[in-house]
Amino acid sequence: MGMLSLPGFLSCGKKKVRRRGEAGPSDENSERGNWSSKGDYLLSMVGYAVGLGNVWRFPYLTYQNGGGAFLIPYTLMLALAGLPLFFLECSLGQFGSLGPVSIWRVLPLFQGVGITMVIISAFVTIYYNVIIAYALYYLFASFQKVLPWSDCFSWADEFCSKTQIVSDCNATVRGQIIHANYSYITSNNLTCINGTINYKPVQFPSEQYWNKVALQRSSGLEDTGRIVWYLALCLLLSWIIVGAALFKGIKSSGKVVYFTALFPYVILLILLVRGATLEGALDGIEYYIGRQSNITKLMEAEVWKDAATQIFYSLSVAWGGLVALSSYNRFHNNCYSDAIIVCVTNCVTSVFAGFAIFSILGHMAFVSKRPVSEVVDSGFELAFVAYPEALSKLPVSPLWSFLFFFMLLLLGLDSQFASIETLTTTIQDISPRVMRKLRLPLTIGLCAVLFFLGLVCVTQAGIYWVNLIDHFCAGWGILISAVLEIVGIIYIYGGNRFIEDIEMMIGKKSFYFWLWWRVCWFFITPVLLMAILVWSLITFSSPTYGSVVYPTWGTAIGWCMIIFCVIWIPIVAIVKIAKAEGNLIQRIVSCCRPAENWGPYLAIHRGERYSHVVDPKKQKEHEIPTVSAFVYKQK
Repeated sequence: MGMLSLPGFLSCGKKKVRRRGEAGPSDENSERGNWSSKGDYLLSMVGYAVGLGNVWRFPYLTYQNGGGAFLIPYTLMLALAGLPLFFLECSLGQFGSLGPVSIWRVLPLFQGVGITMVIISAFVTIYYNVIIAYALYYLFASFQKVLPWSDCFSWADEFCSKTQIVSDCNATVRGQIIHANYSYITSNNLTCINGTINYKPVQFPSEQYWNKVALQRSSGLEDTGRIVWYLALCLLLSWIIVGAALFKGIKSSGKVVYFTALFPYVILLILLVRGATLEGALDGIEYYIGRQSNITKLMEAEVWKDAATQIFYSLSVAWGGLVALSSYNRFHNNCYSDAIIVCVTNCVTSVFAGFAIFSILGHMAFVSKRPVSEVVDSGFELAFVAYPEALSKLPVSPLWSFLFFFMLLLLGLDSQFASIETLTTTIQDISPRVMRKLRLPLTIGLCAVLFFLGLVCVTQAGIYWVNLIDHFCAGWGILISAVLEIVGIIYIYGGNRFIEDIEMMIGKKSFYFWLWWRVCWFFITPVLLMAILVWSLITFSSPTYGSVVYPTWGTAIGWCMIIFCVIWIPIVAIVKIAKAEGNLIQRIVSCCRPAENWGPYLAIHRGERYSHVVDPKKQKEHEIPTVSAFVYKQK
């Protein structure tokens, strides 16, 4: 997610200072403001979509699921599920010029879906900034002549080793096969028989540094331990960076977007060029894409499920951020081409990142005389163990380490900017006057609250909490929101009606232009989403971190978090129905109709179709508080 903020002026005494959330003189929407330029919006969307998962999850899934063959289901899922949802959300936000909660004026019964999206985004921002704090810590640790994880230093134990250590094996002595420890074999000048060698359980220095030094990891979730002070300081710094960036606004800090969104590509290119020149790089690339891709993998359902989930989460659909960012577009912006550009850029970035990562991991395998499969991990292990280990073996290793973690920092910050912007946009739509007068203290307060909530994630058991939140909140809640979103807009509000709304923005299109989108929106995409959701429920397993199994109460907390996220969907629906008039059927039907104030935000864009819409400024004087306002006040 890219650098965000909203244009405008914030009243400070008698002096007008341009701030986020209000309009500048050239803006089409004088109340909410618009993006300064097309480039600002596109880079913000690219920064939102392109995140840490592009670097550490996609390459892992590719080699795990048949190498280059995995690109076939990946591309199909992009076309069938990712792009249709992405286009739908961008169009919806741009048409209504509202955030993820208020946008549900389109279908009041489903306003709880928007609340669920915002709450999930809040949970995710808590642990996502902790990952940024990890990157900051490693970034600072790179400012040393010798990287602290390059060898087994004083913090290491007897299991730490840079190479594999032979434990025992079989050998031939006077025609007989014996089994002996390796010290006996070497002392008697014997040779181990191939395939009989056993190795001692050892850990790379980078693995022990990650667990013993960076995290000071405890034995499990129940062993909280103390707050790791340097991680807490890095977390505070990351929140200060996020808060400072969000104060500036698009109008005055648009240049930051170009840096935070584009510079990671420069670093990836540098790492790729450097990695390609190393011995063993070809082995890593062949392992990533495969000398001969395993086409038979396409017969396995798990491969298609992995492709669909990776596309779904990589594009950040159903988080509320796409709606929030698009709500600041000019009404006639071509959201169709924007969706194509951002989605393709995101997927190309994933493939490109894989080459940069695996070229260096191939060199690591060459140096350690191990197969590539034994040095490759996913998630945290790839970013903070395997890749740092590989970087430590390069000449001028602190430089490469600095570049890599600086890239992770930028990728994470872009995503975090968008997530926080989703929250502030929601508050602005609920209470624009309060946000206009108290924007600075509200933004500071929001970042401060999220910082304190994140402190549990920088204790010695912090990594277990990060993994727990990711396992539950970033999973089913998003899938449920996505399914209800597309069902609500396409089947209840009306897919053809929604297409007419889009044509008000981008112009009339032919029947054949919309044929593909109709097929996806009405059938393929909702079916795929339901299949992924059902598959996830069927294959559910209790969360683990490595070999550490979570206690029962830890899993229960995970369930409580996801229930808290999605319970607003039925609660808001019940409140809406209770406030409606008539019998039960009439109430439900009325709640499934758009609100009276649904339509283009500005009167000049409403035309005949929305000429009945009440002007927001006039309505605010006499309207009854919405459910979203009620929920916000209670919180």
